[in-house]
Amino acid sequence: MAERSADWFRQAELDLEKARLDRQWGYYEWACFTAQQAAEKAVKAVYYARHGEARGHGVRELIVALGLPYEERLLALAASLDRFYIPTRYPNGLPAGTPHDYFTANEADQAIAAAEAILAWCQRYLP
Repeated sequence: MAERSADWFRQAELDLEKARLDRQWGYYEWACFTAQQAAEKAVKAVYYARHGEARGHGVRELIVALGLPYEERLLALAASLDRFYIPTRYPNGLPAGTPHDYFTANEADQAIAAAEAILAWCQRYLP
């Protein structure tokens, strides 16, 4: 099987670009979710480049599983993104209303910044 880490990282970059557009358009829930997806795909790119297949969607746990050096701040950023995996998409992840009612521009900005930091960290470990 061909090694496809470059494809995974390119999609992570595109997801991050989409998160920025979602933020600009006022779809803050989607900006948060897409930023999480960008980080997840970037970390999986590193995993695929080094170990083979990665499983799961928790960015924090994926980073830890890599066994590469990281600062604790990176894990905090990853954990902040992991919070956006379900409730940004599904009304039943929230007490009432829709995800669009709950997420803010500030959260979208923080999610995008977290994803940017994770992509930068990942890029150091890619061929």
